[in-house]
Order: sequence, then C-alpha cells, then structure tokens
Amino acid sequence: MHTTVRTTVIEVGPRDGLQNEDRALPVDERIELIARSVDAGLTRIEAVSFVHPKRVPQMAGAEEVMAGVPRRAGVSYIGLVLNRRGLERALAAGVDEVNAVVVASDTFCMRNQGVTTARAMDAFDAVAAEARDAGVRCSVTIAASFGCPFEGETPPERVAEIARRAHAAGADEIALADTIGVGVPAQVRDLTRRARAAAPGTPLRFHFHNTRNTGYANALAAVDEGVTALDASTGGFGGCPFAPAATGNIATEDLLYALHRSGVTTGADMDAVAATGAWLGERLGKPAPALLGRAGGFG
Repeated sequence: MHTTVRTTVIEVGPRDGLQNEDRALPVDERIELIARSVDAGLTRIEAVSFVHPKRVPQMAGAEEVMAGVPRRAGVSYIGLVLNRRGLERALAAGVDEVNAVVVASDTFCMRNQGVTTARAMDAFDAVAAEARDAGVRCSVTIAASFGCPFEGETPPERVAEIARRAHAAGADEIALADTIGVGVPAQVRDLTRRARAAAPGTPLRFHFHNTRNTGYANALAAVDEGVTALDASTGGFGGCPFAPAATGNIATEDLLYALHRSGVTTGADMDAVAATGAWLGERLGKPAPALLGRAGGFG
C-alpha cells in the first residue's frame, strides 16, 4: 500500500502528553521519558514547553529538562513557544526547533494564549523572524483546525488563511491539529489540499487526538495524501488544559503498528515505545490508553 514511503513520527509525549495530567512528573522522569524515546529510534521529540509555569505547572523546569536530555546526532528537540519571551528562553536552553501555536478560533485562542487569532499570528511573525536569524527551525501548529470546543465547526477557509500567513512569515513546517479529536478522514483530505494551495512548498504535519476514535484513520488518510510527519504521544496520554474533554493524543505505539503494517517505514521500535508507554502509565498512576501494550504486535 505505501511501500517506499517513510514517515517521521514526532514524539510529543514529554510535552503534550504530560501537560494535562494531574501528576506533574519531576524533571528526572521527564528526562528519562525523552531518553527512552531516543533509544526507541524517535528522532524528533517535542521535549519542553516555554510557557509560564503558573499557566501549565506540569511544564515547569523546561531549562532543567533541556540540560539533561541526551544529545545524539540526528535527534532534534522541539520547544513549544507562544511569544518572543518563550523564544528567548528556548534559544538559551539549546532547542533544535521551536514550535509556535496559533488557535484557529478567537474564543479558544483567548483561553489558550490570552490573545485573538490575529494577535497570535502577529506574535508568530516575530517569532519566525527571530528564529530564522538564530538559525533555528521554526514550525507553527494551527490548533483547533478541525473544530473548536467553544465555536463549533472551524471554517476550512480560516485554516487556509492562517497557513497562508505562516507561509509568508517563513514557517519551516505547518502542523494542522485536531486538538479536540473531532476530525474525520474527509476533513484531512480537504485541509491537506487547502493548506498546500495556501502554503506551496511548505511541509505539512498533522497532530491528531483519538477522542472520538478517528485519530488513526485520520493519520492514515494524511499518509495517503503524501504527508510524511505525524505527531503522536507514547502511551496515548495527552490533552489540552484549556479545552474541555480533550482527551489523549493518538498513541505512538499504536500509530507505529498501523504505519508499519501498511508498509510505511519510520525507523522507530514499536515494542520499545510500548514498553515506555507502560512505564509512563506507572509513573502517572493509571494505565496507558494505548492498545498495543495490551494486545502486542502481530506478524
């Protein structure tokens, strides 16, 4: 089906996977999660978030985490930033990439970042310019691209317009996020084509949640559209503190199973990731939502 395709799975467990959990993992356990992910062959890892710790206390200690992560050739660490202050911290901490977030609805953007979508895009313009000057890769995630918990359906034209602005700002990559897990494959196909038209030549990436059990179908639909970068969270943990009922990201190990069985190569060790998912569940005091750790692989 996808025999010569290679897809990069971006491990977002250390950031998106942990930010909504009741238990805040200590710095040493967050470093161990990252090290385990690197050992499993995952090469792009969203390691930290440079947001104010009062807003997301689970992400406190970003500098300490970055100081302790294993540095290996070919491994790229991503830091989430929302503004220039976050970017300054990220650059000082030695991240390899920064990822900014722009929410596609004003209501959600105000709750998430305290600004409108237009103001968030203005902030991204500045972040992208400074990151470029610093020689650091800069991506943008368009959150709530598939739907908003407060405003309902997200107009696809709005997502395309944000993608156009991000392209004009020099984004190295544009990620479309189904933040609350409402998307279906038909939307994936539509948004992929709209984003490509709005941002020609800029690589696309997708970020899916499995809230309504469509996340893996959406990921495979994105691969069918030629997308070669997908976010996932070990164990299937994750969610957004500012979106009601935004449950877990698609699980890295379950996504790897679907990709590998479809002939897509990733370079990641599915069984090692599943073992880390079980380990993380023990640290968080609850079983991992991922299914591969329970059922095991096949074939």
